[in-house]
Amino acid sequence: MAFMSYVRSADEHERGRLTEFRERLEAEVRMQTGEEFPIFQDRKDIQWGQKWKERVEQSLDDVTFLIPIIIPGFFKSVPCRKELQCFLEREKALDRADLVLILPVYYVECPLLSDEKKRAKDQLAQVIAERQWADWRDLRFEPLTSPQVGKAFAKLAIQIRDALERTSAPGEAPPERVRRERRGGAESLSVAEAGEAAPRPTPKTEPPTRVVDPMHRADHPTITEAIQAANPGDRILVRPGLYEEGLVMDKPLEIIGEGDRGEVVVQATGKSAISFRASMGRVVNLTLRQTGGGQWFGVDIAQGRLELEDCDITSRSLSCVGIHAGADPRLRRNRIHDAEQSGVFVYENGQGTLEDNDIFANVQAGVAIREGGNPTVRRNRIHHGKQSGVFIYENGQGTLEDNDIFANAFAGVQIKTGGNPTLRRNRINKNGYEAVWVHQAGGGTIEDNDLRDNEMGPWDVSTDSEPKLKRARNQQ
Repeated sequence: MAFMSYVRSADEHERGRLTEFRERLEAEVRMQTGEEFPIFQDRKDIQWGQKWKERVEQSLDDVTFLIPIIIPGFFKSVPCRKELQCFLEREKALDRADLVLILPVYYVECPLLSDEKKRAKDQLAQVIAERQWADWRDLRFEPLTSPQVGKAFAKLAIQIRDALERTSAPGEAPPERVRRERRGGAESLSVAEAGEAAPRPTPKTEPPTRVVDPMHRADHPTITEAIQAANPGDRILVRPGLYEEGLVMDKPLEIIGEGDRGEVVVQATGKSAISFRASMGRVVNLTLRQTGGGQWFGVDIAQGRLELEDCDITSRSLSCVGIHAGADPRLRRNRIHDAEQSGVFVYENGQGTLEDNDIFANVQAGVAIREGGNPTVRRNRIHHGKQSGVFIYENGQGTLEDNDIFANAFAGVQIKTGGNPTLRRNRINKNGYEAVWVHQAGGGTIEDNDLRDNEMGPWDVSTDSEPKLKRARNQQ
């Protein structure tokens, strides 16, 4: 795990960008390692200082990183200085010259670092100056979706991955001395003094894996058979092939396609390609085709939290992805396209987070939200739809941030009949109607968006919608 040390007012000034930074880095480390990597951030709780300190002390044998976000106010913050000092002491206690636990992100130019005379008067500033830091001083002004920023995330995640690997490399000599401080007192125990082997991180247990091969050269010839035979928590590895079946995930499972995207194809007629009915689950690297035969989604998510990642999804019936009945999935880096209705349809109090997806060429909206649907839609490309890019109506909500919404036949974003979303920092350009069309008593908060270069201008707001709409700092 890791702790992000930062000045809270900086995140507020950046309108949550540091929070998004944390979320993107968590996701990138997961991509690089295949494992979850929680980064703790929030210090709103007055007990936060004690909580993170206890977590560090309790996890001395684990790899725990500090990610300080360096701005001038960092060195003036007592909590930030305490966090940095704690991790410096922890590095020293571990006695591992090869294991760096502090990974600074240089976010805003600091005179205390650049001026040698000032730096000489502050021991912690000297420590940071001597470290290899990730330089985000220019990247701070780039969209988090840009390739340059993506490469910077990957570089930082690789640093973390390599540090994790160094702690568990086979044949590696353990540290000569690891000192434990017992909570609540000054008594200490040296591993060397106790004559014990130095503690090492306990490796995570890999889940039982079932292999699916359509040529009958593995555990199961079909994915359905593997699901039925699996125990909750199992992993199902699917070899390349065409699987003509609709999958019903009714227990917590992980299904991973082997090979390049497009080599594992699940094709369903008269049913959804995936019907998700479990509390948790993960599906990665599949091509999911719903080919018609009734009223079906490509992926039907009716409960729980499904992580749907790096898939290619189409539907010749309803939408590519349907999220409803309070389900709260995570959709990341998917291609969602060529639906007969919307790309993603969130309704009946559906939630979810959609990040870094390519949503395009759908017959209706790229993303449609209604009936209490309230997803977070962040850093997606929503384009070349045959109607609006995003359609929020019938009391739909949602938070849309940092998306590129372009080249749709109708409006970039259409809001009506009680729709009430929040739009921030989106680029809504080159659409066939207006950037934002609000009518029939629609509303919402729309701020800091780029609304330029649309066929019919930035806005079309009806008289009954104007009182329900908050607008600020949009480029138009």
